[in-house]
Amino acid sequence: MSQDLIKSLLEALAFSPDNVPLRLQVADLMVQQKMYDQAIEQYQQVLEKSYGNSKAQLGMASCYFHLHKFSTAIIIYEQLNGQLQLFDQVMYIKSLIKENSIQAATDQYQQLLALHPGFRDEEIDAALRMPAVAAEADDLFNDGDYFMEKPSISFADVGGMKKVKDEISLKIIQPLKNPDLYKAFGKKAGGGILLYGPPGCGKTYIAKATAGEMNARFINIGLHDILDMWIGNSEKNLHEIFEMARRNKPCVLFFDEVDALGASRSDLKQSAMRHVINQFLAELDGVDSDNEDVLILAATNAPWSVDAAFRRPGRFDRIIFVEPPDEKAREEMFSSMLQGKPVKDIDTAKLAAASGNYSGADIKALVDITVEDKITASLHTGAIEPITTKDILKALKLHKPTTLEWFSSARNYALYANESGLYDDILKYLKIKK
Repeated sequence: MSQDLIKSLLEALAFSPDNVPLRLQVADLMVQQKMYDQAIEQYQQVLEKSYGNSKAQLGMASCYFHLHKFSTAIIIYEQLNGQLQLFDQVMYIKSLIKENSIQAATDQYQQLLALHPGFRDEEIDAALRMPAVAAEADDLFNDGDYFMEKPSISFADVGGMKKVKDEISLKIIQPLKNPDLYKAFGKKAGGGILLYGPPGCGKTYIAKATAGEMNARFINIGLHDILDMWIGNSEKNLHEIFEMARRNKPCVLFFDEVDALGASRSDLKQSAMRHVINQFLAELDGVDSDNEDVLILAATNAPWSVDAAFRRPGRFDRIIFVEPPDEKAREEMFSSMLQGKPVKDIDTAKLAAASGNYSGADIKALVDITVEDKITASLHTGAIEPITTKDILKALKLHKPTTLEWFSSARNYALYANESGLYDDILKYLKIKK
């Protein structure tokens, strides 16, 4: 019956080709019949006559999802992010999961749950949530309340960053693999590492890879997970988060943008925030609890804003500079990000050589800009236009490396506020002699 109806409506469209509502109806019926390629053609014709038609764009994104072209679907969902209904949000999250963009999927899922607290989806929950484990009845949080992952990535998936991986391995991974050796020297597994550097250079990614490397659970904590308007609750929240990590050993507890939580107390006027920082320091010390086999990783773009007390031994006693990816790592990133996309004559070595100082996020932006241009071109020609080296070199002219602004500020700290040698790695990267 639906096939006959589609045929009749197509005949009607032949006499009224500019009838947008009718063409949308035909496309929707095709989606119901799983005629995804034909539906895309109809949605494309709608967009040619009604530019920016969100219904056509969302319908097209759904078709690309069902055709397993998840990266193309993601681009469309990103463009319409503020206009997504519940169904579209779910499809967007599932597309991100299929592309292994777990952090972005988690962020979107948290936004969805804020609007629809009772929502559950088995596929999404299986990918983003860890099942709750037994906890004391008076705990403020159940372990299932937080997005606790067991990442599938490891150090082998991280391009470059040899020094960072070596430091983390020495601090946490080797103690787990060689407990007797470390015990002989009186060293425990666990502790704190502070990662700093320009934004978009993979600090969160290396933290996840660390958890994957040691087959540990991974908990990503933001400021909003801790702060509470009621006095004393923020400290309780922070304590419960650490307790949850201790219950799930081995565990990597990751604090992003830790400078917002561990700001210099001398700069704080609000006494409430000073109490939170003091609680954070007490949890790092593990005075009343055992932090063995719990690795506390933190990331910041502004290490000079972090209270000096955090850098004392036993807290964040390793401060590691995460620099922009080197040429080899950039080549690997281009290869990885272009995988599965229509390409022709791509010279990743040439792209890597031309993208000095570009962060991983910058390289993703270059690929996204190029993909959007090629989708536009494909819509005009009616055929898939492959990505070429020339296309990405063109995007390089439009998107400059975001790390340059960070290095402009960091250079001053490295030159004039570096008595302890904390920022020597910045000077080395910039090739500046003291």
